[in-house]
Amino acid sequence: MRSRAGLILVLLRAGQDPAQILVKLALREVLKTCQSVLDVGCGASLTMRQLRLPHTTGIEGYEPAFVEARRRGTHDRLVLGDVRNLAAYFQPRQFDACVALDVIEHQTKADGLRLMEQMERIAARRVVFFTPNGFLPQGHAAPDDRQAHLSGWEAAEMERCGYRVVGLLGPKQLRGEGHVLKRRPALFWGLVSLAGHFLWTRRRAAQAAALLCYKTIPA
Repeated sequence: MRSRAGLILVLLRAGQDPAQILVKLALREVLKTCQSVLDVGCGASLTMRQLRLPHTTGIEGYEPAFVEARRRGTHDRLVLGDVRNLAAYFQPRQFDACVALDVIEHQTKADGLRLMEQMERIAARRVVFFTPNGFLPQGHAAPDDRQAHLSGWEAAEMERCGYRVVGLLGPKQLRGEGHVLKRRPALFWGLVSLAGHFLWTRRRAAQAAALLCYKTIPA
C-alpha cells in the first residue's frame, strides 16, 4: 500500500481540499489489513486507485458512470449491477472488506438497511460507509442518474447498528451538497474546516459534516 506521506503528496498535487485528504487517510487506516475490497456504488471515482489497495472490485448501477470507470481504470474489476441486490453477484465473505462511499444516502432507509446487511455478509473482515451526517438535500444532475438523496444517516443511528463512527470534513455548517465548501475562497475555508476537524468535530461526530462508519466482522 502507498506510504502515508506519498498519498498526501499525490492528493495535494491533485488539488484536493485539505479536509478531504483526511478522508483518504482515514479510509487507508481502516482498510490497511484488507487485501481485497468491494467498492459498492463505485461511480468513476479514483479513490481505490489512490489508496493503492492490492485488489479492488467496483459495482456500479448507472451505466454512464460504469463506462467512465472502465475508461479510467478505476478498479481491477468492474461489475455493472444493482447495488440493492449484491447477493446476485457476490458470495458470502468473498472480499476482505466492502465499502460504500457516498452511496447509502442515495437509498431509501429500508434499502439502505438491506444494503448494510448484504455488505456485512459479503465482507470477511470489515464494512465501511462514508456518508453525510444526517439528511442533506440533493437532486439529480441528469434525469436518469442516481444522485438524489433519499435518506439521511446520523452518528447515533450508525452506532446502534454496531459501527464505530468518526467525524470528518470539519463542522457541518461549512459544507453543502457534494461535501462542497459553502464559502469562498475555498483554500481559506478548507483550512478552517481542517482546523475545525482537529479542534472539535473529530471527537464529536454528531457535529461533523460527514461520517466514516466501520464495523469489524467477527471471524
